[in-house]
Amino acid sequence: MKKKSLYWIWGGLLVAAATAAYAYFFRAPSITAVYRTARVERGSLSSQVTANGTVNPVITVLVGSQVSGRIQNLYADYNTPVKKGQLIAQIDPAAFQAQVSQIDAKIQNAKASILNAEADIGAARSNLDVSKANVVKAEVAVADTRRNLDRNRELFGKNLIAASEMDAAQTAYDSALAQLEAARAQQRASDAQLESSRARLISSRAALKQVESELEIARLNLNYTRITAPVNGIVISRDVDVGQTVAASLQAPTLFTIAQDLTDMQVEANVSEADIGRIAENQETFFTVDAFPQNIFRGRVTEIRNSPVSVQNVVSYIVVIRVKNPEMKLRPGMTANASILVARRDGVLKIPNTALRFRPEFAIQEGAARQKSAAAGPAPQAKATAPVYRVWVPVPRQQPAAVEITAGISDGIFTEVLSGALMEGQEVIVAAANLKNSKNSPSSGPPGFGMRR
Repeated sequence: MKKKSLYWIWGGLLVAAATAAYAYFFRAPSITAVYRTARVERGSLSSQVTANGTVNPVITVLVGSQVSGRIQNLYADYNTPVKKGQLIAQIDPAAFQAQVSQIDAKIQNAKASILNAEADIGAARSNLDVSKANVVKAEVAVADTRRNLDRNRELFGKNLIAASEMDAAQTAYDSALAQLEAARAQQRASDAQLESSRARLISSRAALKQVESELEIARLNLNYTRITAPVNGIVISRDVDVGQTVAASLQAPTLFTIAQDLTDMQVEANVSEADIGRIAENQETFFTVDAFPQNIFRGRVTEIRNSPVSVQNVVSYIVVIRVKNPEMKLRPGMTANASILVARRDGVLKIPNTALRFRPEFAIQEGAARQKSAAAGPAPQAKATAPVYRVWVPVPRQQPAAVEITAGISDGIFTEVLSGALMEGQEVIVAAANLKNSKNSPSSGPPGFGMRR
């Protein structure tokens, strides 16, 4: 009996072991593929480009000084409203006023030199007239002595006069000629004196113009000691104090910064080179600032600057966004977090972006096999076709089916469906998980999503 009992025990153990081995090696586990799905919806989509920038006034004027000197008075401070031409600072004018007086004295001296030159011209003209009269008188004397000489020659030829009378007539004639040459020389000297006096007059007048120009410059410098507002606006920065000396050498020192109109502001946003091609003028823009995180400010793109900004090999471009600031909430220098609306679609089919990234396990394996086969053969010729996406839809009791679509714009969460065999209300797979058939199997998901086996 004991031996038979042992046989029965060993037999039972062998049957149990065989049953367990069969169940382990030949029976498939009860696992079902579960997919998370979302419905294809119809609605609005907007594509945006985000960028950070700085809020600045549209027109900012730096007020400087063209002359050096000590600040004598200040008539404007931070946040002071100013009008165009209003006096906002005064540089000590004493040295510039003295320079004006000195040059004014030079002008009086130049005018006196002109009067002297004009008097010299008058005297030279009188001398010239006397010289001309002397020349005429000498010419008459020469003519008279020549006639007398001719008569004496005739009488001497007839032996009617003595030789001494003939010699006296010749001497008188020669003396008259000498006096005529002297008179002509005096006339030439008087004429030269007149020209010299005229040249001194021209020089004196030129000297007067020169000192008058110096006086004009001196008066301008004196006027520059009055620092006035060049535009209507508000002072947003003051860089000097009373008693401080400003030095205007190669570059005018900045005394004030005036914003022309703080109710009209602009944001200078940095847009990356990857997104700049999507930006165009007049695009609508929304932005916030840290001081008012609950307020959304609206503006429009007014300028796209072509000058690149490179920081650590990252290239960006400045996009100017104009915005109204009637409540004066925006202040110069604030950091703006902007979103530029580059495209908007209403009433379009849209699917979650996760559906574009999903691929079932069997599709991944098939794709790997095709890549391995393609690597062994010749490279396929590229086709000039529009890029498409492949999404997957659940099929009851079968593997998911692939649907090719052409995608449009995206807002980062949903993507527009331009074409493809998808309809509104249809479900697409966005995720997958292998879950055992038990009480832990999910039966529902977040709103708008579902589970499909």
